[in-house]
Amino acid sequence: MHKHIERAVAEIGTVLLGKEVQVRLALCCLFARGHLLIEDLPGMGKTTLSNALAKVLGLDYKRVQFTSDLLPADILGVSVFNRDTTQFEFIPGPIFTQVLLADEINRTTPKSQSALLEAMEEGQVTIEGKTRELPAPFFVIATQNPSTQSGTYPLPESQLDRFLMRLSLGYPDREAERKLLMGEDSRKKLSRLQAVMSIQDLIAIQTAVDDVHCSDNLLDYVQRLVEHSRNHTDFVDGLSPRGALAIMRCAKTWAFMSGRGHVVPEDVQMILPSVVEHRLSTSANALVGSHGMSHKLMEEIAVIG
Repeated sequence: MHKHIERAVAEIGTVLLGKEVQVRLALCCLFARGHLLIEDLPGMGKTTLSNALAKVLGLDYKRVQFTSDLLPADILGVSVFNRDTTQFEFIPGPIFTQVLLADEINRTTPKSQSALLEAMEEGQVTIEGKTRELPAPFFVIATQNPSTQSGTYPLPESQLDRFLMRLSLGYPDREAERKLLMGEDSRKKLSRLQAVMSIQDLIAIQTAVDDVHCSDNLLDYVQRLVEHSRNHTDFVDGLSPRGALAIMRCAKTWAFMSGRGHVVPEDVQMILPSVVEHRLSTSANALVGSHGMSHKLMEEIAVIG
């Protein structure tokens, strides 16, 4: 299974240069059965990473470009009257796929954003009073521009909490950008990407992650982090039980991807920023460094209590 993971990282690395850590975190999110939010400036490779992830995992996927005039029916589907049968027939929307690329999700209205809530939480959608199951596995990979950009509708907390992890790609380093400038068009390389694992391989990895061991000391460390976010005056709202479970799922997945059958504190620290930064908010008088709220948690809570 580990060879499939390394092949996936290498394959995506051919189109997204110099971003191995972000690629591994993205795969960690999907192996943990979560949904991924990629936030950055336009032109940083968000959509490229989204497409590459879907291709190397060998899953069916569809892309929806979220715009201000997008309606929920454009995502979920709609019933159309058939004159021949004199009955209404349901035409499935693009959400009926294994990987949905929700491109620039914060450029559509809250009404259309909320169309994804049930799907992301329960793997099903309710349309016209009827519940329809979505294909399994089902992942949402969403991209969004910073809220400071014009024409954006900030995602509400309930929507953000549905994303297991949030990543930011950032600018490439000098060496990677030089290769990008001298190399082939990334869209051509993206079209040549090959699937490196089957659905059975993906399920096997997800099953193996469930068996990764967490010691009592490790659980104590995670609980102290969570409790500190709830009790310290620097934080407006602490991490919910869903947030605590997200830390554990991602830490176990990262441990497995690193070739270990047990979680160590470094696994928690590695995934913590991507898991909690979009779930936490600080009070107005809080002093938070440039590294963010997750690093503040790690600085104030010792590994050994």
